[in-house]
Amino acid sequence: MTIRVLVVDDSALMRKIISDILNSDPEIKVIDTARNGQVAVEKVEQLRPDVVTLDHEMPVLDGLHALGYIMSECPTPVIMLTATDEKGAELTLNAFEYGAVDFIQKPSGTISRDIEQIAEEIRTKVKAAAKAQLKNLHFMEDCVVCSEKRKTFSEREKAISTPVKSNPRRVMTKKILAIGSSTGGPRALEKVIPKLPHDLKAAVLVVQHMPAGFTASLSQRLNAQSELEVREAKDGDLIREGVVLIAPGDYHMEVVQKMIDGKTVEVISLNKGPREQGVRPCVNVLFRSLVPIYGANILTVILTGMGMDGAEGVDLIKKAGGKSIAEDEKSCVVYGMPKAIVDRGLADRVVPLETVAATIQQII
Repeated sequence: MTIRVLVVDDSALMRKIISDILNSDPEIKVIDTARNGQVAVEKVEQLRPDVVTLDHEMPVLDGLHALGYIMSECPTPVIMLTATDEKGAELTLNAFEYGAVDFIQKPSGTISRDIEQIAEEIRTKVKAAAKAQLKNLHFMEDCVVCSEKRKTFSEREKAISTPVKSNPRRVMTKKILAIGSSTGGPRALEKVIPKLPHDLKAAVLVVQHMPAGFTASLSQRLNAQSELEVREAKDGDLIREGVVLIAPGDYHMEVVQKMIDGKTVEVISLNKGPREQGVRPCVNVLFRSLVPIYGANILTVILTGMGMDGAEGVDLIKKAGGKSIAEDEKSCVVYGMPKAIVDRGLADRVVPLETVAATIQQII
């Protein structure tokens, strides 16, 4: 069945290039284009596309507001296109709050003539979005349509009280909670990390498939919501209980042992090795590094995402005596990565997203 796509961008050149990229795949057909958010909303209602690619910065009605209207009036899988900067990263995370399935980073700003470099990524993400379960996006019901009566996301975010972190002594740990996620992952992580207690007896390492510049904003947002300390990992960071380290975009994250003051300690090592499973950071890279150090003291969690990243690593961890949790199909936005774990018989527990945090605590 052909995937029908609406391409939305204020640049005629970008509309043409993106349309050509998508139409080059026999499984995809661009049924129309729109030059701004207002036209996009009208065409979504008229044409009912299977997927919308939506630019952030547009006149008349920008991408975020258009997304709010689309998800409230005619829910449709939407992939946001964004530039690479701090503002773009924050807008992208806001877009996830409004129901975007995924995002694509333009290689060189608003007008990216070199977007052909990521042609395969665009086609792959459109195909994944067409299979997304919108009911599991947990997008805000109080979106832009009702902004006069309800607060927008940014206003609500400011109103949220930051959890009080008790700052316990962060001791070195021999227990590791390792989490992998992709499509739909940022929203899923917001349902898991903030629910973990401040005295969790494990260090937490997270690989979320995101490019450079986006994981810092994700880390800051999760830190503001959580009892645990959450931050983007840096090369040489010590692995400690109660600290959540998120792999920075475009870097593989591994754990290695190092001598400090005559003691062997575990630290983060970042590198730009070859992409695996088409991604960097890669879940498998992290998981493989954990096996010789932590063995049976590893608990893995595989959340929503397309592809099979994590399956090879979980297999190695299971052989070493570790445990694994997979998010169940009913709660996933895209049931790819967890499915690979379940189909291989590697999951000790298969649970809905809402109970992942509680299951983690039970096992640890």
